[in-house]
Amino acid sequence: MSWQTYVDDHLMCDIEGNHLSSAAILGHDGTVWAQSPSFPQLKPEEVSAIMKDFNEPGSLAPTGLHLGGTKYMVIQGEPGDVIRGKKGPGGVTIKKTNQALIIGIYGEPMTPGQCNMVVERIGDYLVEQGM
Repeated sequence: MSWQTYVDDHLMCDIEGNHLSSAAILGHDGTVWAQSPSFPQLKPEEVSAIMKDFNEPGSLAPTGLHLGGTKYMVIQGEPGDVIRGKKGPGGVTIKKTNQALIIGIYGEPMTPGQCNMVVERIGDYLVEQGM
């Protein structure tokens, strides 16, 4: 299965009538493996900050999580495994696998729990596959 298929069919899937606003799968170096059309262009320093937070949980909390210049408040995640951010009624979930970052961005009416479920389910599957 291509990486784009994971994004199109699994991350951007319908969950109780709702969809992520955008999603992507990136390598740990920030290389885009696949993304939805509206996924923001990430800056290298944003990817570096995300990777740093996975290695040093809590490092993003003081400055916030930035994706394509948009700032998200970092909320409860799973240290070294999942970073979650919130901005108004929307937010983001980032799941780290052995080789990739799975990123889902959502807005209303999708809920944080729905976003977490979609992103983390794909991430967990990829971890099981050694990815």
